[in-house]
Order: sequence, then structure tokens, then C-alpha cells
Amino acid sequence: MLCENIARAADGALLFAGQSVNALADTYGTPLYLMDEDRIRRNCRMYRAAFRDAFGEDALPLYAGKAASFRQIYRIMAEEGLGIDAVSPGEIGTALSAGFPAEEIYYHGDGKTDADIAYALDRGVGCFIVDNGDELISLSEQAAARSLRQKVLLRITPGIDPHTYHAVNTGAVDVKFGVPVETGQAMEFVRAALGMKSLEVAGLHCHVGSMVFDEDVFLRTIDLMVGFMADVRDELGFVFRELNVGGGYGVRYTDDDPMADIPARIGEVGARLRRRIAEAGLPLPRFLMEPGRSIVADAGMTVYTVCSVKRIPGYKSYVITDGGMTDNPRYCLYGAAYTVLHAAPRGKLRAIFDLAGRCCESGDIIQPAISLPAATCRGDRIAVCTTGAYNFSMASNYNRFGRPPLVMLRGGESYLAVRRETVEDVRALDL
Repeated sequence: MLCENIARAADGALLFAGQSVNALADTYGTPLYLMDEDRIRRNCRMYRAAFRDAFGEDALPLYAGKAASFRQIYRIMAEEGLGIDAVSPGEIGTALSAGFPAEEIYYHGDGKTDADIAYALDRGVGCFIVDNGDELISLSEQAAARSLRQKVLLRITPGIDPHTYHAVNTGAVDVKFGVPVETGQAMEFVRAALGMKSLEVAGLHCHVGSMVFDEDVFLRTIDLMVGFMADVRDELGFVFRELNVGGGYGVRYTDDDPMADIPARIGEVGARLRRRIAEAGLPLPRFLMEPGRSIVADAGMTVYTVCSVKRIPGYKSYVITDGGMTDNPRYCLYGAAYTVLHAAPRGKLRAIFDLAGRCCESGDIIQPAISLPAATCRGDRIAVCTTGAYNFSMASNYNRFGRPPLVMLRGGESYLAVRRETVEDVRALDL
């Protein structure tokens, strides 16, 4: 199977985290997000151990909440000793409401409004990752007005192509994020920040992209970032004490995707960082990284019920579900591939279908050209694997459909973490 938490029972029934997918669908209804809590915790512990071995005790993985943000995930992150990367007041507020410590929140984003900045400052967020000069000025002014000295990291773009989806490439010179090194603007960005007394410049940040499998991407990132750190020391006389290289390790959505040995890759990054830092004559900075997808993606599965099967002789056939682009827009956005499984035996004969949703939109396709039992029919359950990242968090109410519930699986049991949205929920803000 694609991941070790997916299996088949002796009778062929699909199991996820050791539990019957059909039984869970019977209990909670569909569409249904399932999250394997035990898998999430194992992934967190893998990162903590790999960081400790590669960078020392003070290195800290920051869970990227944009991958999946809800109260229980932040409780888990606090219990597992991770910091978090938040990109909005909504994510910050959700984390704080779950009891997550404000001082362990790193606040990200390229378009923070004055109100966003005020919200985070008033709640004691530990560190701002400052994206641009306009934000720098607003943050400095607002911190000064509160008699604060706010810790910041400065986001720069090192000009690296991670060879991944164009839509998730964030490290090139001409992306919307950060301040580029190549143009000389990053040095001026640092100079300006160092002149602001209400800001405590702790370190640098970059993020080159998502779904990174190439081994050299983070190594090239280290080379460029340490080089820039040395340039800042030589030109401005300032030494950074933290380095955050973002996130981006890829996961297996299909059997064609490679298996990333993340601890080994982190070990290589640690060795490269220590070597480059020593060559530059700099002290070893505290190392930060922002894993999101690689913590929660393979802990997720989405379950649907078949509404209809349409066969168009000589053309194609469709399996239409009770979900779709409202709970998983990733195929519509950038052609994301998924592994799709039938939840129960349906004979040996197979057929090719497009798995579609029920939205009034011709582009509402979850996954094209998948193999399913030819006898698939209304009422059957279909599971889409590796949906723990960017599915729940990107869900919408298009066509006024309510978003699915999120059910956590732990130690052979299940519990509701986010309830299903009702029609009343969807219309609740209407006046």
C-alpha cells in the first residue's frame, strides 16, 4: 500500500489506521476527513529527533499550520514540543484558543494588514517573519507605540528553483514573497531593520517551495543563506543568531512518487550548515524549519459516497461523489495526483473512471482516469489517500455546501475534532 497506515482486511475491506473505512463512514457520514493522530505524532517525533541529532538541542521544527489548522492539531503540536508557523490572525487565534503558547508562534505572511499586525502584537506572538519593507515600517511603528521590542526574522528570496510545481515555487527571484538577494534589496532590507529600535532582528528566513524531493535543494539553500549571512557581517557588522529555511519536503501521493528519507536529508543539511558556517567564521545559528505537509499529509484520508455512475460509451465514464472541489480543490488548482481506493470488494473486473464531485462546475474533478471496480455503484464508498494537508484547510462553501467533519483516529478509537457544517452554519453570517 501507499502508506503503512493503509491496509486491506482479510475480506478485502479497506482499513485506515487499523479501522474500517466503511464503519467510520457509517458512523460519521460522508464526505468525511479522517486523520491518523498516531501517524501525526510519529512524524512530529521523527522531526524532533532528526533536528536534535543534526543541529543540537535548541533546533526547533515549526509546524506550518496552513497545511491543516484546527484546535486539536495545535494541542498535539504543543504536546509534541513543536513551535508553529501561522499565516493569519485566524490561525493565531485558533492556536491560542487551543492553549498553544504565544511565544512559540512565528507569524508569517506577505500581506499583513495594520489590523493583522496589531492583533498579533496584542496577543504576544513570539516572532514576526517580516516579508517586506512596508510591513517592517508598520510593525516598527506599532511595536514602538506599545513600548515593545518585537523579535523578527527577515524573509529573503535566495533565487533557488526547487524543480517542483510552478504554483508552489516560492524561492525564485521574481516571486511575491520576501526580498531578493540578487538585486541588492535584501541587504538594504536588513540595514533598515537594524535601524529600528523597536525591532529585535534575530535571524533570516527563506522558503524555496513545496513538494521538494531533490536532495540538493536545501543544500543549495544553505550555501546561499550562509553566504548572505557572511556578507551582512562584513558589510553591516551584524551576526544573525537564527536561520529558518522554511519547509517543503515532499510526500507520496501515488506509487510513482519517491520516498523521502527525511531524517537522512536533515542530517545532510546539518552537516552542510556546520561546514559552511565554519568556513565563514560564523557562530552556528539556531536552526528552524517549517514542515507542514510532511507531518499531516499521509495521516489523512477523505471518504466519499458514490451518488451516481455515468458511462458514456466510446468516451469516458464518471463516478460522481457527494464531495468534490469544495473539500479538495487541489486537482482543480494544479493537477495534483492522488491514489484512489474502493472501500470494499466489488469483483475482479476493473474499469477506468473520472472521479468527480457534485458541484455545479465542469471542472469539479477530484482525480481523472482512475481504476476502480467496474461494478462500482451508487452507495459505494470511495477513499482518496494522502489528504491530510491542504484539503481541510482549503475547503470552501462553494454552491453553499457545508464542509465535512474531521475525525481523529487514535489507538484504534475515533473522535470528532471538527463537526460537520450544517445549512444553518453556512447561512449564519447572512443578515
